Amino acid sequence: MAGRYEQVYAAAKADPEGFWAEAARALHWTKPWDRVLDASNPPFYRWFAGAECNTCYNALDRHIEAGHGERIALIYDSPVTNTIRKFTTLELRDKVAKLAGALQAQGVQKGDRVIIYMAMTPEAVMAMLACARIGAIHSVVFGGFAPRELATRIDDAKPKLIIASSCGLEAGRVVEYKPLLDQAIEMAAHKPSSCLVFQRPMYVGPMTAGRDFDFDAESAKAPPADCVAVQATDPLYVLYTSGTTGIPKGVVRQNGGHMVALNWSMKNIYGVNPGEVYWAASDVGWVVGHSYIVYAPLIAGCTTLLYEGKPVGTPDAGAYWRVIEQHKVVALFTAPTAFRAIKKEDPKAELLKKYDLTHFRTLFLAGERADPDTVKWAEDALGKPVIDHWWQTETGWPVASNCMGIEVLPVKHGSPTRIVPGYDVKVLDDDGHPVKAGDIGNIVIKLPMPPGCLPTLWNNDEGFKKSYLARFPGFYNTGDAGFIDEDGYIFIMSRTDDIINVAGHRLSTGGMEEVLASHPDVAECAVVGVADALKGQVPLGFVVLKAGVTKPEEQILRELVQLVRERIGPVAAFKQAAVVKRLPKTRSGKILRGTMQKIADAQDYRLPATIDDPAILGEISEVLQPLGYAKRP
Repeated sequence: MAGRYEQVYAAAKADPEGFWAEAARALHWTKPWDRVLDASNPPFYRWFAGAECNTCYNALDRHIEAGHGERIALIYDSPVTNTIRKFTTLELRDKVAKLAGALQAQGVQKGDRVIIYMAMTPEAVMAMLACARIGAIHSVVFGGFAPRELATRIDDAKPKLIIASSCGLEAGRVVEYKPLLDQAIEMAAHKPSSCLVFQRPMYVGPMTAGRDFDFDAESAKAPPADCVAVQATDPLYVLYTSGTTGIPKGVVRQNGGHMVALNWSMKNIYGVNPGEVYWAASDVGWVVGHSYIVYAPLIAGCTTLLYEGKPVGTPDAGAYWRVIEQHKVVALFTAPTAFRAIKKEDPKAELLKKYDLTHFRTLFLAGERADPDTVKWAEDALGKPVIDHWWQTETGWPVASNCMGIEVLPVKHGSPTRIVPGYDVKVLDDDGHPVKAGDIGNIVIKLPMPPGCLPTLWNNDEGFKKSYLARFPGFYNTGDAGFIDEDGYIFIMSRTDDIINVAGHRLSTGGMEEVLASHPDVAECAVVGVADALKGQVPLGFVVLKAGVTKPEEQILRELVQLVRERIGPVAAFKQAAVVKRLPKTRSGKILRGTMQKIADAQDYRLPATIDDPAILGEISEVLQPLGYAKRP
């Protein structure tokens, strides 16, 4: 007899319209849909066509009307400012309504775009919800983005108004946002009519008369705005993700399907109930912050936690344990890199012993591949389920996971478990043919994708088709490589760009990283393919050692080469690795493997806009030059 997961997955596949219509009934609709799925203009599919709704109403007002206005909706925990603030659903709704009124007073109407360029404070959450309340389309740009990158987004989104923080806080320093915003507006061809500036006491930014207005003052005097009904197929937000050409792609998220998918996911994937505290340790600038700091927990009636701090250094590697204990968090969602950082600083999890985590149920990891060594370390330290799950900015919610609210399946280390109900995932070879179970290929999702996934790119239907649909007609190309085994478990090995060709053998750098990460002295690692005159490409490893390691580096590197040879074989041609102090990453924790590869091959590269610390790239180059890499002819 099929288990509960198999039953739910089969039901979603057999009757997707019936499945999602049932999920949608849990929410409030101003007007019901004419059709659950409008498939009249493929590949542009529309969920809940004809329906009207309001996402902010479903996140806040709906719960107040159900008698839950005094439930805590948002907890703000900032170890960098030593601040904790809590907001009931009623308090948060009232602040959002006043801010929405301030936006209307500045002329913002339904369909207008608003760019949000803010630090990790409650006001950023309020800004997103205020836009949703009046039908404006928000586009959050990560606070501290370089002026040129912000300017490209201003020119693409053409916002009527920009909401900005005066500054952000990073690793003991103040990052002044307002001067960066002023430079970006000067560079951009499109000029917003006004800016609302949230002034933080650490830095009070200069104000341009006639254009800039004080966030607090304007909100205080504005009348509260009511919710404005929008089409379910109207955009809620546009979130820019870097394109391979360097031109950002604006991922569109529609109101109706988005709130249905996210509401369903909180219970069925994350196993979290209304009133429980859920923490996504991310940033509102990324899709995780949109989906699982702001919208999903609030729509589902959970308490969401907004954390302005780091996994280590604010003040130590016990920071996450303190937050979980203090706020009674039942589920944490973070990036594997956060746990690698904790493991590096506190290899034996000694700091964990100071805290009571008996109420904590589940750790979810996503953002990049969760290597088995990190997963095992977290399992041993916590004694709780550690769930690797996989999704993308474009999908907006998980594609593969161990669905904790449906049926807890056995864990296979290295796999984000099974495909989430609603998705139909295939693995194809380069000619578009299905591969055998266990064979690596291109991971694709059959169209139409479920609600919540991107329907297109902002003002760029052709770019949408070219970027995602052209290579495998009828499928969305994830750009990830991997395989599905005989049990239906999916393994995401690397981006397709990270499959390297060594003397005709297609090899996954992710598989090699898995081997390196298993070494007891390695805290973090990355493998890239570098040019080789004989073999075309050969793998080059980068490793960060755990704190307190005393063994000679040369010995560790010899052991790593031998490990890869034993577990993958001589075919991998893995002969060289370098010890580095740290790996270059985006601010969301993704390792910049492509940039590292270009440095090694002495190619020109564009400084990634999202890089956490550009100085790391110089350090990488210095380490590589004695090995014969990073040298220009």
